[in-house]
Amino acid sequence: MLEKRINLSFYFILATYSFLLVYIANTFSLNIKEIDIFYSNEHTLLWYLTHISTHFFGTNNIAIRLPFIIFYVLSVILAYLLTDDYFKQPQDRLISIIIFMALPGLNSAAILIDNSIIVVFCILLYLYLFKLYGKEYYILLFLFLIIDNSFAILYLALFFYSLKKKDNVLLIISLLLFAVSMYMYGFIIDGRPKGYFLDTFAIYTTIFSPIIFLYFFYTIYRVAIKEQKDLYWYIATTSLLLSFIFSLRQKIDISDFAPYVIIAVPVMVKLFLHSYRIRLRDFRQKHIAFARIMFLILFINTFLLLFNKLLYIFISTPNKHFAYKYHGTQELALTLKNNRIFKVYSKDKQLQKQLDFYGVTKGNKYILTKVKSDNYYKVITIKYLNQNIKKYYILLQK
Repeated sequence: MLEKRINLSFYFILATYSFLLVYIANTFSLNIKEIDIFYSNEHTLLWYLTHISTHFFGTNNIAIRLPFIIFYVLSVILAYLLTDDYFKQPQDRLISIIIFMALPGLNSAAILIDNSIIVVFCILLYLYLFKLYGKEYYILLFLFLIIDNSFAILYLALFFYSLKKKDNVLLIISLLLFAVSMYMYGFIIDGRPKGYFLDTFAIYTTIFSPIIFLYFFYTIYRVAIKEQKDLYWYIATTSLLLSFIFSLRQKIDISDFAPYVIIAVPVMVKLFLHSYRIRLRDFRQKHIAFARIMFLILFINTFLLLFNKLLYIFISTPNKHFAYKYHGTQELALTLKNNRIFKVYSKDKQLQKQLDFYGVTKGNKYILTKVKSDNYYKVITIKYLNQNIKKYYILLQK
């Protein structure tokens, strides 16, 4: 009965949160990187996903981001199914999945055009099939080669895992796939050491939220020296160590590594709850206090990520906002169309492509610029919460 209530609670929370993500996705304008993917001449997986979705649902923020929200939902469901026998008590499973769902990094991946959430889904699918049928799905591992370069991390983790299991078939295939992935994509590791280690550490704290990542880091270390190491641990540890090693020499793309790290959230939750329960009730106060602070900071971080426009109230310089590049373009296009301006010319080629996505194409009659001019035809000010964040001037072509 308890397990049934927990399952119902999970699916209710997931459904509610998914609708929230759809709403939030509509408030984020496409940034330069996303618009380049959509208009790219290279037909990548992201290109196909965004074009198929916009073909059926129109060229708008929700449509273009819908595939990634779907991958988020599927990933959460897989993560939940994977832990049906991982914890001693049913409620532990719900705690773990709520933390997983609320991770700022996972939420960002769900509403932005990026491979990260697809990689998370693929890892969890592989783990789920392995759990369900008790065997390796090598066809998936080969398929992953064409999806993303970062699967080299998974292959390397499986290689280390095969050494523990003494599985020669997995050892050979994982090593072969790692070599092929390196040949196809590679990781750039040249240059002099530039000290990006702390930067990488800081980015991880934003992906997890600070206190959770510190405890996660401790969990990886603790399991390494005292606890039984499962596949979750091997994947997360391999990715974490590689990211830190590479960051000693260069600035890394954290999206190549983070998907492999966050799947080990159940390991962290399991260790914490075990440490909590082995203590007498009178000696659990530190754990309770830590958990409360952890959840508070996690949900503050997630809330500010999802409702980030509220920060403009407290920021005097709008372009210092962490999501500034995702704001304003959709509103600019809407204002132009409300003023019956459907074609403009801008020297900013990226802005021109962004406006084109929102239905304002390139034309010669009106010139759009951020530079103030005495003879402007119209001025458009983009405001959030009565704060001016962007200003554009419309000039008439002479």
